Amino acid sequence: MQRRSFLSKSATAAFGFQIVPSHVVRAQDGKPTPNSKIRVAAIGCGGQGGSDLGGMTDEAIVGLCDVDKKRAEGSFKKFTDAKRFTDYKEMFAKIGDDIDAVLVATPDHTHAVAVLEAIKHGKHVYCEKPLAHTVAEVRAMRKAAKEKKVITQVGNQGHSSDHIRLFCEMVWDGMIGEITEVHAGCDAFKNVYCQISKAGEFQQKHEVPENLDWNRWLGPLPDRPYHPNYLPFNWRGYSAFGSGCIGDWVCHVLDPTFWALGLGMPTAITAETKGYDPKIHSEFYPAGVKITFEFAATEKNGPMKIIWHDGEHGIPRPKVFEGTDRKVVGTGAVVHGTEGAIMHGSHGAGGCRLIPEERMKDFKRPPETIARVPGGQHQKDWLSAIREGKEAGSNFEYGGALSEIGLLGMIAIQRSGKRLEWDADAMKFTNDALANAMVTTRFREGVSLT
Repeated sequence: MQRRSFLSKSATAAFGFQIVPSHVVRAQDGKPTPNSKIRVAAIGCGGQGGSDLGGMTDEAIVGLCDVDKKRAEGSFKKFTDAKRFTDYKEMFAKIGDDIDAVLVATPDHTHAVAVLEAIKHGKHVYCEKPLAHTVAEVRAMRKAAKEKKVITQVGNQGHSSDHIRLFCEMVWDGMIGEITEVHAGCDAFKNVYCQISKAGEFQQKHEVPENLDWNRWLGPLPDRPYHPNYLPFNWRGYSAFGSGCIGDWVCHVLDPTFWALGLGMPTAITAETKGYDPKIHSEFYPAGVKITFEFAATEKNGPMKIIWHDGEHGIPRPKVFEGTDRKVVGTGAVVHGTEGAIMHGSHGAGGCRLIPEERMKDFKRPPETIARVPGGQHQKDWLSAIREGKEAGSNFEYGGALSEIGLLGMIAIQRSGKRLEWDADAMKFTNDALANAMVTTRFREGVSLT
């Protein structure tokens, strides 16, 4: 690569033009041409990041940044031409001119600082869900993306599925009338999200593994000792780093209803928890959660409630299932309307079923009014949007709003039992000062969102 760069620069100096490899041909405005490859760099390339890169293999993967060499090993071996880094700021300093777009797939607490750095450099961004760790971070990221006019996508893959489009078309076709209530939730990874049983283990001291840069893993957060309970996946169950089950799954499970009804932000949130005391367990996620979100009327629907259930609080069985062996979905939603209900799964799985089941006998597929994403490939939806200069399906405006709902739910858990009234425009709760303190993040000294 150094020799190739030298030859290119020499040709420019001698002949007044630059020799550019065909796979990275650029139009005069710097945008990728239809026949060129988009130059992608990843911040967080192990685990989910590696999976996301799997949907981008037709492009040029030019940079890989990860603070955990062992976790990133698979991507390092797969994309051998990519430059490797542990510091994303160093990556932008050294190869920033060779990057068009950036994948951010780090733990939630580092999304905002990494994404804002990428946007500052004018890069298009695909960020895993939830978009950020606090509401203030979401708002800052949405604002920056809009100002820089970059193409963004949140990693709620089901948004590119045929399943979510069918759901919207069924609702818009009036198959269940006006929606009155939604029971949604997730029963996955219960032992990951609820780490309360490990609360007494943090007095133990542990050496940081050689493969891990712990300081950079913490990123913007105040320093704390390394503990193996956090990695590689369980950080999702600790509120300092993750957003619990609701943060991980709201962007998937509520997406169909959110899109179909054009919902805004909830006006009030009330959480009920199981085996949880915020004064003792503030860094942990409850064993069971039930959260009621109240929404104002929209142009497409009247006022309604969405009730979230996870862990030991499962989605209740609809009355129409009584006397049958029909099971209620574990991860998904039952959407109740004035003329029936629809049950659907998550991530585009499980399909959409009218209930009671007898209604499916006469089911006629509604007209397709929403364009389909070829193969339901969410990453390629973003990459196509970059090429065509248009918005991706779940951009930071849309996917960020979904993320915000989950983050409000996390705050409600900390204020369990209290009905919190939310003013979305003012970005504050009107009846709880303690809840307002959780809208922003406490960063380490010298770190900010600006």
